[in-house]
Amino acid sequence: MSAPICNVTQGTLPLLISIPHGGEQLPDWLVPRLTPAARERADTDWHLRRLYAFAVEQGASVVEANYSRYVIDVNRPGDGSSLYPGQTTTTLCPVDTFRGEPLYLPGNTPSAEEVEARKRDYWQPYHDALAAEIARLRERHAKVLVWEAHSIAGVLPRLFDGRLPDLNIGTYSGASCAPAMRDAVIAAATQGPFTWVADDRFKGGHITRHYGQPASGVHTIQLEMAQSVYMDERAPFPYLPQAAGRVQPVLRSMLDGALAAMASL
Repeated sequence: MSAPICNVTQGTLPLLISIPHGGEQLPDWLVPRLTPAARERADTDWHLRRLYAFAVEQGASVVEANYSRYVIDVNRPGDGSSLYPGQTTTTLCPVDTFRGEPLYLPGNTPSAEEVEARKRDYWQPYHDALAAEIARLRERHAKVLVWEAHSIAGVLPRLFDGRLPDLNIGTYSGASCAPAMRDAVIAAATQGPFTWVADDRFKGGHITRHYGQPASGVHTIQLEMAQSVYMDERAPFPYLPQAAGRVQPVLRSMLDGALAAMASL
């Protein structure tokens, strides 16, 4: 492995931004086994570190994966159980893209033993880093917000019908954060120019559900954005600064609202 499993930026605010699907790296040992579609890495949550740079400048912490979700999905339960039973969704070690294209050349899909090794080498270190940063912030703050930053192509018929709303707020149906924080994020979304939903198709992945423990002072909120609001969804997937500049004030309002609501609990 030529790159660390994740990058950690330690801030001062009671805010941790987790970017589990922003990784672009593919390990050298895996690349020869992958299809051209896999090597394109279209399902990456592109450019989120850049999009949320304003929050880092204000003092937010960040834990960001370096390796592609095609290696292993750190936002899925380690036991491989489905987050959305009965619906088409991605797995712990995906074998196809969001569009149904195979990731592996014939005869190269990972065995159960290989999945366990990837869990040990890639999945666990991300969660160790995330848990350590949450613990560090909890030593300094009575309450902490973990903001799960995600993005996805707006039209993926295999995963959802029609076009995805621009902003998809997930709080595990209200279980992962205080109600006032959920309300504040929704209020900020409502005031912006973008379409939005809360706890609809995307209710929050494993990180939102597992780490969100409001009674223990850890609140988690996931935001799944349609990528078209800040980038070009077509390869090579460039960042669009003007478009990003329109959504960043809304993101700032969502984060500020959630933090203010948390402070008043």
